[in-house]
Amino acid sequence: MFSLLMITSIVFLISFVVMGLASILSKKTIIDREKNSPFECGFDPKVNSRLPFSLQFYLIGIIFLIFDIEIALLLPMILSFKISNISIWMWTSIIFLLILIIGLFHEWYQGALNWTV
Repeated sequence: MFSLLMITSIVFLISFVVMGLASILSKKTIIDREKNSPFECGFDPKVNSRLPFSLQFYLIGIIFLIFDIEIALLLPMILSFKISNISIWMWTSIIFLLILIIGLFHEWYQGALNWTV
């Protein structure tokens, strides 16, 4: 019990020392024009944060996240090919890819992928 408490306190001490050194030695920058410019989404950082925003920008972001997660699920399927039953792996992959393709066509036909400014 004592050794676990000692190790935990040492870990916290080291992390606080590293964070303190990083804040002391970090480069302090003066506010420049680039940091005060609007973000990629068009928000001005110095104005009220409760402004209406573009729904199209939000939809594109959500669609990107969904398909990004799907790619992260596809990669382990490729790696598990050698250790899986081929017929079960094939049917699982086909169903998964069909769901992805149907979702993509649905978003396309709904017009969510059309970028109109």
